[in-house]
Amino acid sequence: MLGKTTLNGTDLSVSQLCYGTNMLGWMLDQGKSNAILDRFVELGGNFIDTARSYGDWMPDAPAGASERAIGAWLKTRNRADMVVATKGGFFDMRVGDYRNRCTPDDIATDLSQSLDHLGIDTIDLYFLHMDNPEVAVEALIDALVSHQEAGRIRHFAASNWAADRIIAANAYAASIGKPGFVASETFWGLAVPDVAAAAGQGYQHYYEGEYEALHASGLPIIAYAAQSGGYFTKRSNGDVPEQLAARYANPVNEQRFAAAKALAEKHGVSINEVVLAYLLCQPNQTIPIFGGSSGEQVENSVKAAALSLTAEELTQLRAG
Repeated sequence: MLGKTTLNGTDLSVSQLCYGTNMLGWMLDQGKSNAILDRFVELGGNFIDTARSYGDWMPDAPAGASERAIGAWLKTRNRADMVVATKGGFFDMRVGDYRNRCTPDDIATDLSQSLDHLGIDTIDLYFLHMDNPEVAVEALIDALVSHQEAGRIRHFAASNWAADRIIAANAYAASIGKPGFVASETFWGLAVPDVAAAAGQGYQHYYEGEYEALHASGLPIIAYAAQSGGYFTKRSNGDVPEQLAARYANPVNEQRFAAAKALAEKHGVSINEVVLAYLLCQPNQTIPIFGGSSGEQVENSVKAAALSLTAEELTQLRAG
């Protein structure tokens, strides 16, 4: 069972693991989506992550397919029991709008659509899905604060933002007496990426080497790609897809793979449990986002919450 933790700087009590819903509503129909979300809740989960853009890459899916699937499911639950995070300010793939849409006007449009898709009045945690260095942090923070004060969002955060831009944004927020970004949704898992290949696939700003000081200052990290796409599990099975292999073609992963296998054998658990526990057991607040296309996969990932890794074991995994 998953325990709960209060996200630093907020009143949000969230489960130790966050379920990532990018497959809902298009790859997984409403019935399968409901079953997975129900099982997550049964196992103690209450924190779900989506985005205005999820599913828009599938032309025959409804716009905002993931949010719509969650919205339909939420009608069967007590809304107050769930912590819903979504993201806006990303490309609008449905209409082929690939300019940088992290602007106050585009955020307002995306937020309005997300509220409609989800069928709720307030989003618990609203992320800017990307940054736009051409827009001053002051303008973006002012826009988010206005939505917060209007009751559309409870808290806001950054996704795929450089650490120095988060620091600058939060310094401005503090100067006007506002809390600013309460978390960073960051590309982070045990497998270290090949920077160029990962960037080519849309994965940027990997945690290691950029976010450690910000994290240590108290800002929670909501880790996406927390299972590294199943890279180590697939390596163990000998079936790593070409795109995944390219993303993590970093020699450091040879030693990390060996360490993960050794600890899985030592504790009598799966490699996936070790990979997720690596993040769950970090000394600074870390909430991994995991994926799963069935209730069984959700159950297997939730087992990671029961695995306690020592500081020495964390060092062993990170070595290389």
